[in-house]
Amino acid sequence: MLAYMTAGEAAEKWSISHRRVITLCQENRIPDVAMLGNMWIIPKDAVKPVDGRTIRYDKKNPAKPFVKWAGGKGQLLPTIRKFYPAGMGTTIRKYCEPMVGAGAVLFDILNTYEMDEVYICDTNAELMNAYRTVKENVTQLIELLMKYENEHLKRNDEGRKEYYYQQREQFNAEIQKPDENNSLLRAALFIYLNKTCFNGLYRVNRKGLYNVPMGAYKNPKICDIDNLKKTSELLQCVTILTADYTCIENVVDENTLVYFDPPYRPLTKTSEFTSYNVDDFNDEDQIKLAEFIKSLKTAKVMASNSDPKNVDENDEFFDGLYAGLNINRVSANRAINSKGKGRGKINELLIKNY
Repeated sequence: MLAYMTAGEAAEKWSISHRRVITLCQENRIPDVAMLGNMWIIPKDAVKPVDGRTIRYDKKNPAKPFVKWAGGKGQLLPTIRKFYPAGMGTTIRKYCEPMVGAGAVLFDILNTYEMDEVYICDTNAELMNAYRTVKENVTQLIELLMKYENEHLKRNDEGRKEYYYQQREQFNAEIQKPDENNSLLRAALFIYLNKTCFNGLYRVNRKGLYNVPMGAYKNPKICDIDNLKKTSELLQCVTILTADYTCIENVVDENTLVYFDPPYRPLTKTSEFTSYNVDDFNDEDQIKLAEFIKSLKTAKVMASNSDPKNVDENDEFFDGLYAGLNINRVSANRAINSKGKGRGKINELLIKNY
């Protein structure tokens, strides 16, 4: 007869949080667990599950975002790392990224630190469906993406264009009736389009239909098998939500780092600016976000945005909005307008409450 221990005893034995043990039980990551009344009991000889957070890959080839995204933070990571709070992975054991996009900072933290709890969310339902599919069904996803990659690459330019628009049409048909039965197909089409469209943009019209044209890529890497497997491993510890940024309000505490990377406030009228959904993220939305950030008084909070002083040194929009917080100006390689002209070093804002 099996001998059992409580979740609290398992947490102490494995040096992880009680809440993390409960999550592992709920996800069926521990064999032969059982419910006794309203509590989990765990075999005393159970071994701590291998967790994506404890798998640290070669620094030369870490897991990275599996999609491209407007405003991605890959190039800025070396700078952002310098602003992580002290205690990451020790006293800071929880991470939230409520406007996750491609998740460059997310994967950097998952590659580097062991966290007890990680939460991500975004209002883009198809992006979050892709995250869930990479987490839960990566093998079948890879099979579908390999099919799309082979079909795309074997064609000439005209054939690729025809194939791209066929898949775009199918994607738009599928997202009109999203459910569990087509979640895998939607995720595969989402990633295929992301890897082959113009500039990796995700843009929809007022009807919610994806309308980005095909990009001019000679040999796009549509299915990066190694990276998909790595990201799937790391996402095993992540709670994935389709929601706006306020969803994290009740999970943050003094042991939490929260990072906000909202759609940037445009520097000029011609700035490249892609909304997260059908509606633009305007100044009123920026104000509401700032108010929410300032309300998170217990957590360590960091946020990125554009620096309007690049084009108007008298523009105090963010300086006033985040008065009282630590506003840092960091150098980034960005284009100020949508055509890429004027690309070079400009400042971005990195705001933190610590």
